[in-house]
Amino acid sequence: MEHRIVGPGPYRATRLWNETVELFRAKMPLRKHRCRFKSYEHCFTATEAVDWLHELLRCSQNFGPEVTRKQTVQLLKKFLKNHVIEDIKGKWGQEDFEDNRRLYRFPPSSPLKPYPKRPPYQKDVIKFPKWDDPPPGTSQENIPVRPLVMNPEMWYKRHSIAIGEVPTCRLIHRRQLTEANVEEIWKSMTLSYLQKILGLDSLEEVLDIKLVNSKFIIHNVYSVSKQGVVILDDKSKELPHWVLSAMKCLANWPNCSDLQQPMYSGFEKDVFKTIADYYGHLKEPLLTFHLFDAFVSVLGLLQKEKMAIEAFQICCLLLPPENRRKLQLLMRMMARICLNKEMPPLCDGFGTRTLMVQTFSHCILCSKDEVDLDDLLAARLVTFLMDNYQEILKVPLALQTSIEERVAHLRRVQIKYPGADMDITLSAPSFCRQISPEEFEYQRAYGSQEPLAALLEEVITDAKLSSKEKKKKLKQFQKSYPEVYQERFPTPESEALLFPEKPKAKPQLLMWVLKNPFQPFQRTRSFRM
Repeated sequence: MEHRIVGPGPYRATRLWNETVELFRAKMPLRKHRCRFKSYEHCFTATEAVDWLHELLRCSQNFGPEVTRKQTVQLLKKFLKNHVIEDIKGKWGQEDFEDNRRLYRFPPSSPLKPYPKRPPYQKDVIKFPKWDDPPPGTSQENIPVRPLVMNPEMWYKRHSIAIGEVPTCRLIHRRQLTEANVEEIWKSMTLSYLQKILGLDSLEEVLDIKLVNSKFIIHNVYSVSKQGVVILDDKSKELPHWVLSAMKCLANWPNCSDLQQPMYSGFEKDVFKTIADYYGHLKEPLLTFHLFDAFVSVLGLLQKEKMAIEAFQICCLLLPPENRRKLQLLMRMMARICLNKEMPPLCDGFGTRTLMVQTFSHCILCSKDEVDLDDLLAARLVTFLMDNYQEILKVPLALQTSIEERVAHLRRVQIKYPGADMDITLSAPSFCRQISPEEFEYQRAYGSQEPLAALLEEVITDAKLSSKEKKKKLKQFQKSYPEVYQERFPTPESEALLFPEKPKAKPQLLMWVLKNPFQPFQRTRSFRM
């Protein structure tokens, strides 16, 4: 039995349902059964279906070993309701499936769930605001400078000090960022980071971007206690005092310092039931209805634990502060109860960990519309949260630093060189990724040498420079970048080829030259008159 891993993306719950139905129909063993003195071919009992499907779900990486037999029965009830299976008399449509010897069979075809149709989306829907657009009525002197695409010409200007020239420049002050601008930066960069982790072309089909509140993100990042728990400005949204006292009691069991009432046998069970009743009657799950698809999509990354934790960190930042605080306190209590060996059993039928997952999974994650696998998906998510809640509910430092640097850059005074308006682009913020030591050494050695080598070649081939000026610039370049210079001119001979010596001219005889210098002097005839 192999269950294909369904990765992140839109309609993941629907894809999981169809995948499970197809696998159940293809692999479930069928055989002949007798019922009331009559034989039925190609069928199975309810207990056989529960046994087989339970083992399939437990072995699947999409659901995990935490799936209980009760959850498997609930799923088979939904199979019967949706006509994935029917009884041997052809009846279906009711959730009256029980774990017994009743016979069932597959219909000729089991309907798969269709994927919802939504308006087409555009790739890269998250756009970063252009804060450097000048407001109406301002002069061109206040146009902000965008980051430059480094080419040899720009490197020449940036490193002009090394070669003895300093081009004229002027200071540019960017527009003052408003509070709304900063909030939009936080929202756009946070969503961009989530989209990059999930590997999606768009978040439109897993998240309604219009419902994302940038104020929630900023509050969840900065308004936190020393323990990392969100501090609410509106105290009316706090947990009721009696619920908070009950949670502290179980989290610190048996040391309940805040407890004023006497304890009795079974007291801890009543306290737990009080907490479960409060969370079970919330109007909306803690992870909210509109973030259901986003969290379900992240579940497809659980095979890559580090990436899944990062994605859950971002999704939890999108929660309303009161929901994030309630989730933090609840997960801390659940984790402490599971690790507390002195805690008496809170339920006779389940282990403590299973009880925590089954009790609180529905109040943490569920869909507004009926989703047939929401119980299994919620249990899978809560299990992962319990194991990694300290990391998941922590503010992602890399994202916070990147956004703060971005805001500081937009507020910083810039230096603009002549021609800087050409070949420019406003690049989207990038995020750090870990590289190998070998890649780091290569980038350190060769990352900046290529533009410098191109700059050196321009100096060498510049026909407008005289030999004296060219030698001066090359000498300055050699002093500033000896490694690049040494690579271009490895030997003195290679450098000498650039400036070949001119042949020396032979001195001309200024006196008359005798035709026959070794002949004896002969007396010439006189021309006297």
